[in-house]
Amino acid sequence: MIDIKIVRNNPEILEKALKNRNVDPALLEEILKIDAERRNAIAAADKKKAERNRISSEIAKAMASGNKEEAEALKNRAKEISQEVKELNQKASELDEFLKQKLLYVPNIPHESVPVGVDENDNVEVRKWGEPRKFDFEPKPHWELGIQSDMLDFDRAAKLSGSRFVVLRKQLARLERALINFMLDLHTTEHGYEEVALPHLVKRETMLSTGQLPKFEEDAYKTEPDDMFLIPTAEVPLVAQHRDEILELSSLPRKYTAYTPCYRREAGSYGRDVKGMIRVHQFDKVELVWFTHPENSYEALEKLTADAEEVLKRLELPYRVVALCTGDLGFVAAKTYDIEVWLPSYNTYREISSCSNAEDFQARRGNIRFRDRDNKLKFIHTLNGSGLAIGRTLIAIVENYQQPDGKIKVPKVLIPYMEAEVIG
Repeated sequence: MIDIKIVRNNPEILEKALKNRNVDPALLEEILKIDAERRNAIAAADKKKAERNRISSEIAKAMASGNKEEAEALKNRAKEISQEVKELNQKASELDEFLKQKLLYVPNIPHESVPVGVDENDNVEVRKWGEPRKFDFEPKPHWELGIQSDMLDFDRAAKLSGSRFVVLRKQLARLERALINFMLDLHTTEHGYEEVALPHLVKRETMLSTGQLPKFEEDAYKTEPDDMFLIPTAEVPLVAQHRDEILELSSLPRKYTAYTPCYRREAGSYGRDVKGMIRVHQFDKVELVWFTHPENSYEALEKLTADAEEVLKRLELPYRVVALCTGDLGFVAAKTYDIEVWLPSYNTYREISSCSNAEDFQARRGNIRFRDRDNKLKFIHTLNGSGLAIGRTLIAIVENYQQPDGKIKVPKVLIPYMEAEVIG
């Protein structure tokens, strides 16, 4: 959530941010109008209270002088003013709640280093690693390789759950499990993350505090009548686990990792990536989350991104890192690096991880704070990234490690987990 002081004192900062994010600035105008009405109501109530205090003094004087009629008239006026104060306070309270609801729709302010742009075409490549494989045969997409080896089953998945679901079989199911264990082992034993096993169903407050609601409710799977949500990413419960807490300065940074399935309706993506496993409603992911001191959060973003990159390096999969422009930035992010892996079926790089610094945006929503060296309470900075998306990593292995006979070589680092060098 945006600091209301920025809205009041430096609205031009937010106006510029909204413009660069392609968000209608009318939202800012509405917020400023509501805030002005709220402050006017508070000022009017304070003025009425001062008048009531003055009348109280006059009542005492009238009573002392024996002027009962004047005292009674003043008492009646004091009652009227008390009612007016009550109504103004009620109005201010309602406007304050309305203001908070409007602020929930305001995205984070991009960091000054974020390139200004309209959409993904304006993202800036930061670096590349590895060279795409040159095949001496015609490579096949993962959906063909998986189906011909009976390791991918879209038909039965559709029978069970509908479109955009998949069933993994045999060694491909084992490869998925191997990837999960490999990533968790790497992040916990070498990168210093604490592993957490999390609930997959969370309360509305949990979704709200991490920026998923109210804006993205149509993309979420919701249960009735208990008003709970299947998590769209482990970021949600990992960040919200410290909601309404004050963290010790000496405990920072806190680094967590978790494997979970993720559930997204993908309400706005119909017609996109309809083949294969690129865009499905249920997918697995190993998530990375940091809680840091504000002074260190951008250094932490570089480290978190490097931790995610290391997974692809160990798997020997070519990738690139791009800095997202303002128009492509996620709602909660102040800055994001996307890591994109090379996929032969698309003949291009496709996103496999987004690593973001949310600064204090989520912490304000979730009231997550720490005490600084002067013992003052401040909002913490949160960061998140995929380390990595399991399904897309599996796709990248299948396509990049395919052999002329349709079999798949197992990356060296996964052989101890698979106890096999080739699958299919």
